[in-house]
Amino acid sequence: MKVLIVSDSHGLTKELEKLIEKHHGEVDTFIHCGDSELDPDDPALKNFIIVRGNCDFDERFPEDRIKTIGNRTILITHGHRYSVKSSLMKLSYKAKEVLADIACFGHSHQLGAEMVHGTLFINPGSIRLPRGRREKTYVILAISEESYQLKVYDIDKGEISELSQVFSLSS
Repeated sequence: MKVLIVSDSHGLTKELEKLIEKHHGEVDTFIHCGDSELDPDDPALKNFIIVRGNCDFDERFPEDRIKTIGNRTILITHGHRYSVKSSLMKLSYKAKEVLADIACFGHSHQLGAEMVHGTLFINPGSIRLPRGRREKTYVILAISEESYQLKVYDIDKGEISELSQVFSLSS
């Protein structure tokens, strides 16, 4: 099972369409963690599970979503309601509350992934306005029974292999 995760595209449409075209057939699920700044009916979003970011004003976007993908529960949020720029504590409480195996979020525009008490937290960075690095990033997460394999991509240059990570699920 593979999941593409993107966030903070801030008005971009061609780039979202490019992700679908490039990874169609390879990826099972497409997630957008908010701040698309698009209308929920925009064709560029039609393949994405999407949530509302602090720059998305249409109330048709849900604040959070809980999705079961394979046998994993995924919490999808933008992160602004959980103060993710300062700490993952509030988001970790929410993840624990909904029994999430994986929490996907954005808001800070900073790429990052870490396992905290058995939950994988993923921020794919931003494909429009990255912070902390120059690359405009998104991630593809491969989910298996034994591990999570995270590959990081630059929207223009492709995979950034040195940033790929494997998170083992064995105790």
